[in-house]
Amino acid sequence: MAANDSFETRLFINGEFRPSRDNKQFKVNNPASGEFIAQVHEASEQDVDDAVAAAKAAFPAWRDLGPAERGAYLRKFADLILESHETLARIEALSSGKPVSQFFESFVAADFFRHFSEAGWNAQGTTSLHTKDHLNLSVKEPYGVAACITPWNLPILLFAYKVAPALAAGNTVVHKSSEKSPLAATHLATLVGKAGFPPGVLNMISGYGSPAGSSLAAHMQVRCLSFTGSPQTGQKIQTAAAASNMKHVHLELGGKSPSLIFHDADIQAAAEQTAMSLTFLSGQSCITNSRIYIEESVSDTFIPLFKKAFSSSNAGNPLDPTVSRGPQIDEQQQDRIKAYIDIGRQDGTLTMGGGSGPGLFVEPTIIEDVAETSQLMREEVFGPIVTINRFKTESEAVDRANQSEFGLYASVFTKDIDRAMRVSKLLEAGTVAINCTSPTMAMDMPFGGYKTSGVGREGYMHSLDNFLETKSILMRVGRA
Repeated sequence: MAANDSFETRLFINGEFRPSRDNKQFKVNNPASGEFIAQVHEASEQDVDDAVAAAKAAFPAWRDLGPAERGAYLRKFADLILESHETLARIEALSSGKPVSQFFESFVAADFFRHFSEAGWNAQGTTSLHTKDHLNLSVKEPYGVAACITPWNLPILLFAYKVAPALAAGNTVVHKSSEKSPLAATHLATLVGKAGFPPGVLNMISGYGSPAGSSLAAHMQVRCLSFTGSPQTGQKIQTAAAASNMKHVHLELGGKSPSLIFHDADIQAAAEQTAMSLTFLSGQSCITNSRIYIEESVSDTFIPLFKKAFSSSNAGNPLDPTVSRGPQIDEQQQDRIKAYIDIGRQDGTLTMGGGSGPGLFVEPTIIEDVAETSQLMREEVFGPIVTINRFKTESEAVDRANQSEFGLYASVFTKDIDRAMRVSKLLEAGTVAINCTSPTMAMDMPFGGYKTSGVGREGYMHSLDNFLETKSILMRVGRA
């Protein structure tokens, strides 16, 4: 740890920082250098109970505030996030290996809180005179205690995606960060008091999926849960939610995103954009275009251009502003990627990269001509690894792209608008990008997945509904 760095590492419950009840802690190391960064307090089941109890006690008063009153806290929090930009960038570089040159999360997080500081007014119902002698109406109401569980790859952005609309809707929140990247969240917790939030409205804990995450998923006082992470964990959460109190669950569970590149595309642009998608966050993104399908007639043109772009990222110390690619998050993730590379060697042809090191770095790697039945094609790798397969016809490309059980993001490169719209309609994905690819997003569009990629949608126009119940009120009107 650098001499001048100190981090908040305790749990934040009911407006106060405190150690975990059993004082259990876990280590955070710098993935770029391996050096020790901090010991972070690990929430136990009892700590989860305490956080939920604090949120439940704070709920009535927070619910009864008007949207403008709640919004004032969210605006202040947005300002504080922006003021912490340099600090958060350094925290993420040191603890997650994220290059400062690519750090953008504080800007998007602040925008999300600022948007939802006004969006609480949109929690509107309907009225109806269609039932004889009745004036009927529906209203939108907060659930109560909402749990928000976020992953390690984009801890600040996804914190905002969930917490901002949950609070704007009138819920109180227990947020759990990933054990792999807890320090950004603990810093955000230091801003909660500065923003003036009443005690218990926003509680923030660190810890593992078990016991902290599983306790939230099964907790009888948690009425709503939003989770981003792996499909395996999402299935466990959904099972626990159903077995406990049927809490409302929103899940975003990853992807195996295809890019389809047709002969009439801007091949240079397609090569550069798909390569950037794979080096962004060192491939550790749910929307990384990890499968590329190139039309056979232009494959000999595309692949050299792609290799040049893919190999051009500058790996190194994430604190160096000239570095564009950092290490993988930890040894477990690096070992996982290496195992998939070995599968690729067996099931396809390795044509670039394949190596790893020093430390937790993994070379940008290309594996060509892999059968759709291969484990490499069916499972999310979360690293700078891409498969490139060729196709002859449009229908073949769509069929191969849709064979995955994931359906989060897909992209199509073509100058033919008819083909672009035809293929977009057929692709089984929650987002389809035309002549661009991830990480391109639109904040006012719904984001979420088909199939194993999740349940529900997030975004400026959609996230509020994830945290609101709908109640119908039937009122008989007497005749004059």
